Amino acid sequence: MFPSAFCQSFLRLFSALLLRFAVRLRRFSSGLPTAATACAGLRMSICAVAASGLLAGCSPTYDWRTIMNNDNGYTVDLPAKPDSDARQIDVAGTSMKMAMQTAEAGPAVFAVGTLILPSDDPQVQRTALDFLRDGLARNVGTAPVARTVQIPLAAGGQVPGLEMTLSGKAGEQKKTRTIYARFVAHGRHVYQAAIIASQPLPQEQVDQFFRSFQLY
Repeated sequence: MFPSAFCQSFLRLFSALLLRFAVRLRRFSSGLPTAATACAGLRMSICAVAASGLLAGCSPTYDWRTIMNNDNGYTVDLPAKPDSDARQIDVAGTSMKMAMQTAEAGPAVFAVGTLILPSDDPQVQRTALDFLRDGLARNVGTAPVARTVQIPLAAGGQVPGLEMTLSGKAGEQKKTRTIYARFVAHGRHVYQAAIIASQPLPQEQVDQFFRSFQLY
């Protein structure tokens, strides 16, 4: 189980899956931290992404495949076979389920999180959007400055969402992380599509991920 102090943002929910990522990376480098000394919660995710930077000399493989998530109502291209997880989290005093799909490629983790809301009330949607946006920015010590972007619907049309590109220092070693993210509310779901990287990624890989993200 995650320590309760680290259950307040979307990124902290990556830790269980990113721990597996860090373990795999240790096979290539004896300098990676052991599970006993690795950071907890969000810090684990930061350490895992940092560790992937040790492989920067290798060309990352982007084995793109289209993932259709019928349970949570979206389709997206991911650069590897995804892992899935789900947890209950507290959002402004209300327990909500967060489901995740994550995949890693080179120095980055690609992820889509779905927050299932108790209703489609606009205020509930806004509270959840603010929770995810502010938590993401706080994790790298930056302001939650977002711009409006249109998120496509699979059946045609678009819905308004938010987009952020963040760069800041995080984790115990205060190393720079680059995060690309989009947020959108649609019905009883709020989505966060994000890339966490230890270095800026080629724009075509970022575009592949976000352009493919569509809602049902």
